[in-house]
Amino acid sequence: MTTPVCTSASNGMTRPSPYPYPSFASYVRARQPVLLRTARSLTANPSDAEDLLQTALTKTYVAWERIEDHRALDGYVRRALLNTRTSQWRKRKVDEYVCDELPEPDPVASAEDPAEHQALHDAMWRAITKLPTRQRAMVVLRYYEDLSEAQTAEVLGVSVGTVKSAVSRALGKLREDPELVLVR
Repeated sequence: MTTPVCTSASNGMTRPSPYPYPSFASYVRARQPVLLRTARSLTANPSDAEDLLQTALTKTYVAWERIEDHRALDGYVRRALLNTRTSQWRKRKVDEYVCDELPEPDPVASAEDPAEHQALHDAMWRAITKLPTRQRAMVVLRYYEDLSEAQTAEVLGVSVGTVKSAVSRALGKLREDPELVLVR
């Protein structure tokens, strides 16, 4: 006996569905947003939530024929989400080792103290505000706005030589500022 590969409408046979479980595909289309919200509540990362939901839906698809009450599918998928997440949590790699001494970070290798960085920043601004207006503008354009000497000269409408000499005098004043001397 041969099985027809292609059927026509004239012989009364229906064409097989491209999905083995057409009701599963419609269930996923209808309930995916709700189930994804549940998965997101179980994970901290949206990408991990999508992976978790995909794994739970795969488990549901495999068990689709065994599920007797299709009205309780949401509960089944939620339980699959929770069990999968629990398994992932148990399998996570823990990088903690027992040792006799606690490792302390190297003070030289660690980043500078944010409070000290802010104090230096504030002292620098106070010193810059003591400069004459023209020198202050040139220092800000050169070092805070990162413009070249030519660009600074163009913005202020002066020559490049004027920018060089004014910035040099301003840096000399900043080096002599008593608040900044304590930092060095």
